[in-house]
Amino acid sequence: MNPYDIQSVVQASRIAPPLRRSSMTPKPWTGFWKGLWLALFRPEERLEEVASLQSGWKRAASVRRMALMAMVAASTLVAADLLFHTQTVASAYPVMHFAQLALFVLLFGWVTAGFVTALMGLWVQWRPDPHALSLKSAAGLALNDDARTAVIMPICNEPAGPVFAGLRATCESLAESDGAALFDVYVLSDTYDPALRAQEFAAWSALREQLGDRCRFYYRLRQHRTRRKAGNVADFCRRWGSNYRYMVVLDADSVMTGDTITSLVRMMEANPKAGIIQTAPRACGVQTLHARAQQFAGRVVGRLFTAGMQFWQLGESHYWGHNAIIRVEPFIKHCALAKLPGKGGLSGEILSHDFIEAALMRRAGYHTWLTTELEGSYEQQPSNLMEELQRDRRWCQGNLMNARLITEPGFQPVHRAMLLTGAMAYVSAPLWLAFLLTSLSLRLLEPHGATAHLFSWLGMSSTLELLWMLTLGMLFLPRMLAVATIILKGEQGTYGGSVALIKSSVFEAVLSALQAPIRMIAHTLFVVTALTGLNLDWKSPMREAHSILWGDALRRFMPVMLAVAAGLGATFATYRDAVWWLLPVGLPLLFAAPLTVFTSESRLGLLLRRHRWLLTPEERIMPAVLVRAWV
Repeated sequence: MNPYDIQSVVQASRIAPPLRRSSMTPKPWTGFWKGLWLALFRPEERLEEVASLQSGWKRAASVRRMALMAMVAASTLVAADLLFHTQTVASAYPVMHFAQLALFVLLFGWVTAGFVTALMGLWVQWRPDPHALSLKSAAGLALNDDARTAVIMPICNEPAGPVFAGLRATCESLAESDGAALFDVYVLSDTYDPALRAQEFAAWSALREQLGDRCRFYYRLRQHRTRRKAGNVADFCRRWGSNYRYMVVLDADSVMTGDTITSLVRMMEANPKAGIIQTAPRACGVQTLHARAQQFAGRVVGRLFTAGMQFWQLGESHYWGHNAIIRVEPFIKHCALAKLPGKGGLSGEILSHDFIEAALMRRAGYHTWLTTELEGSYEQQPSNLMEELQRDRRWCQGNLMNARLITEPGFQPVHRAMLLTGAMAYVSAPLWLAFLLTSLSLRLLEPHGATAHLFSWLGMSSTLELLWMLTLGMLFLPRMLAVATIILKGEQGTYGGSVALIKSSVFEAVLSALQAPIRMIAHTLFVVTALTGLNLDWKSPMREAHSILWGDALRRFMPVMLAVAAGLGATFATYRDAVWWLLPVGLPLLFAAPLTVFTSESRLGLLLRRHRWLLTPEERIMPAVLVRAWV
């Protein structure tokens, strides 16, 4: 069907409710330097009275954040002091030595912050947090007729089959829940491919007929596709947002149970100052080895980090852009996004809009919560490493753009910290690479003969060697603690048993270590690309299992593989013994293409699942809503 015919049918069939216009006009950003000047010389007013810091969640959050910062600062200062007094200063290359120390101290602090967050999450696993937003506070709360809620799914050039299958499962579950009459469901399409448009409209029409009177189900095909997903959501808010008190935002791969959605509405009703409540969606549904390893890691160790973030963020939490509920009125008034001024890769339309919307909602006086109590919230992972890196490229540029807004007046300190850590999640990659190259250069410039271990060969002192081992320990210890927690709580049966859980954790850790150098190089290139203003391809990751062809993998990774092969060859010719110590980083890069192809195979992923490798609770006993969506 011609796309213009589709649009005429859309308009003639009245498949959306009558318009009820609202104004959602973005305000210009203050700018980094002006915001910094205002912060230094005209301190902003606090959102809450100082007295409120002495009670409730705000006081608890302040204490926890100070503890987090104190532990990170103390460990970093100790590392800096030890290294300063033990590193070679009588060297012919003191600048390089100090660069090595500065890089390591910065990265040590970054790793420590993640480790402490995981420990906070471990604490929450054993002692429920009395200050967290609780589902119990809203249990049994009756939903009034004015608590109308829109469930919206923005999509753009997605395969219609799996998207509408997941949405059908959500709608059917919602129709079976109490308060189903309060909900309307919208598909908000930005699709510009004519064939995909026709598939979308056909899938929507079929699903609308299947649902019948059980669900009010609407479709919006946007003609002017400005500002991507954020613009699509804003367009909905301007047209129909004033009809609703809340909206639940889904991604194209999201599936949620009706009970979870109604619970979110109850939690909002019980907490009038809540502006956003973000669930912790669980990755499910993709069968490749790569995706199954990612979903296993998220289910086992990822929940420690999520609970840890919830512990120190409390009512000033993340918003991840999907599987969350939003209070519509303040969102319309305060969360419109202006373009970032200037030229280059860090200007223009905001890509990672969710962090900024959370900061704006909090600036308006509303709270943003992350809840880990709700079970029925699911999403899919990219099916292979190449699709994951394609997604990361967009996230990298978006997070670097967001860093320009760190000094925006009115943002709370915790949201400024989130913008900084969002950028650091990708900037850490070139910092690690710079540290390794600096250490290698020092050893080549100041040879002391072959040595028996890696760290001495790289020109590191025994103190730096100890701290490096401590860093590795902080990277892997959360995995061990997460497994121990599952076993001590008697949950190992849902992972296939203790043996299956342990061997899967070891396997996932090894696979993660093999993929880490590839991610480091890719993220480094993404940072350089963003900072130099090169064009960014916008392509949604595959939602279904997708095996990588050898030709595609070789075209993507061959330049890196050749560069690494040349580097290892040159090192072998000059310092033969050094090659053995470079292999942990060089070997995964040398075999990046085979590793990517190998882990993209569904057959291998399914074979391992049959033998209880990387098994998750949702794979062992699949929830009914996922059976509807993906089986």
